[in-house]
Amino acid sequence: MTDGSNSGLSKWPDLIEKIRERTPARVLADRTGAAYRTGTQLQLRQDHAAARDAVRAEFELEKDLDSEFVRRWKLFSVSTMAASKDEYLQRPDLGRRLDEDARKLLLARCARKTDLQVVIGDGLSVTAVSSQVPALLPLLAEKAQSRGWTLGQPFAVQYCRVGLMNDLGELLQPKVIVLLIGERPGLATAESLSAYMAYQPRAGHNDSNRNLISNIHARGVSTEAAASRIIDLADQMMRRQTSGVEIKEELPKAKWLK
Repeated sequence: MTDGSNSGLSKWPDLIEKIRERTPARVLADRTGAAYRTGTQLQLRQDHAAARDAVRAEFELEKDLDSEFVRRWKLFSVSTMAASKDEYLQRPDLGRRLDEDARKLLLARCARKTDLQVVIGDGLSVTAVSSQVPALLPLLAEKAQSRGWTLGQPFAVQYCRVGLMNDLGELLQPKVIVLLIGERPGLATAESLSAYMAYQPRAGHNDSNRNLISNIHARGVSTEAAASRIIDLADQMMRRQTSGVEIKEELPKAKWLK
């Protein structure tokens, strides 16, 4: 005899697969007794190693973004006041300030007072930068130009923290800065990029003055979706002449699992 409960049990494996397809998180993982299965344990160790490598990796412009891509976009790299990866990790404050050579180079090579300035920061995952920026930067440029905006010369920053946006805002004075920066990697992926945004950032600004689009990666927010959201937010910032908590991003309603 078949009742409602038995019918529900027969569909349970399909429901598990649907849930797993929607998230990179390890939900409803198989086990043997009280422990993960061997395959799961090995995958955890592999992902942990990838996360550690992503944090410790040194950013190299042509290696991590490809020499042809660098030439196409005339990219160049500057550094913050952090002198090494160890100092960057131990002294976050140094990653929020440009060194003097960086200031001089940016003033020499970048136009000031543009509508949109895109900056590439290594952050806590070089892997995220190399995985997402080559697809995302062209989309941002195309969408900005379609709106008639002036686009600043993109550049990269080594040993970069989010707070560097204030220094960059005061130096280059764009209307909106978009900082594409590697997120702190977890065990789900080391390829997740964040886009921090601010309207005319300057000294004294903090996270309440910024907006964030995070989880930009293959199993999170796609580069196409991220580019559209970034440009829409930038447009709202320019119209309202503000950013942060005073700006609310309007997202489509979530769809329930079918």
